Amino acid sequence: MLSRKSLERIKSLAPLIALVALSLLIGFRNPRFFDFFNFVRIANSAAIPLVLAMGATFVIILGSVDLSVEGVLAFGAVVVAILVHNDMNQNSFGWFAPLFSIAAGASIGFLNGVIHVKARIPSFMVTLGSWFVGIGLATLILGGTNARVLDPQIRGLALTRFLNFPLAVWVAVGILVLGWLIERFTVFGRHVFAIGGGEDLAALSGIHIERVKILVFTLAGAFYGIGGVLAAAQLGQGNATIGDGRLFSTITAVVVGGTSLSGGSGGVLNTLVGVLIIAVLGNGMVLLGISPDLQQAVQGVIIIIAVAVSIDRQRMKFVK
Repeated sequence: MLSRKSLERIKSLAPLIALVALSLLIGFRNPRFFDFFNFVRIANSAAIPLVLAMGATFVIILGSVDLSVEGVLAFGAVVVAILVHNDMNQNSFGWFAPLFSIAAGASIGFLNGVIHVKARIPSFMVTLGSWFVGIGLATLILGGTNARVLDPQIRGLALTRFLNFPLAVWVAVGILVLGWLIERFTVFGRHVFAIGGGEDLAALSGIHIERVKILVFTLAGAFYGIGGVLAAAQLGQGNATIGDGRLFSTITAVVVGGTSLSGGSGGVLNTLVGVLIIAVLGNGMVLLGISPDLQQAVQGVIIIIAVAVSIDRQRMKFVK
């Protein structure tokens, strides 16, 4: 009989094993899956989800939930679209525009954190409200229209390639490395895991719970802002609906990768695996000719299974 430690080790490797098995299965059914340029397509489709999921990962490790992804992304995309060269005004701030977008996302994340910890409102309720605030601001700024991004440098994030991969992929890799460094080599990263493992014990250890929570939500908002920049570059426009569907894929990727909704376990590398599982699955279903409606059903089943497996029922009485 396997020991508890061995079972935990196998469980931690399950997402990676699933990714390899899924890739082999799809490749067996359609050899075009292993074509290099198909890998480029998978990487490109995974770039924005990876950036968004990096932010959500820290929130979920904390034991909280962030539902503001789509609203913050839409607001960030609109901010960058109206500040670079566009078809609505005479602005042309170039590379300064993404900084405003990131700052806008971080500001919403900061407010999420402050309201959550100071008013003691559950994180899912606060961030649900922020979702609609972001969408509302994006709609108000554009009046329900689209702002076309005409700046060739910003568009280059999606169109320019380095080593055959779009620059957006390299930006996502950079965010992954940044997230990993924060998680593994900073006191802040260790405190996030400690709080997720148990707030009472973390408080007794001298960790400033409220400060860490606010910083986590601020970091997540900044990552969503970066996702907004990449989305605007990819679609060549900013609008209030540009983030539609991103929340589902973001939370799915984090949970499927093995980060527990109970908090305290998982990490950014787990999220990378989860993002790749979702991207490979989507790519594979297209190659196999599966209808889009069935694809959504399959993704829904996957997240239900992943959540059921990830939750520690002895610790989790409710979602914080």
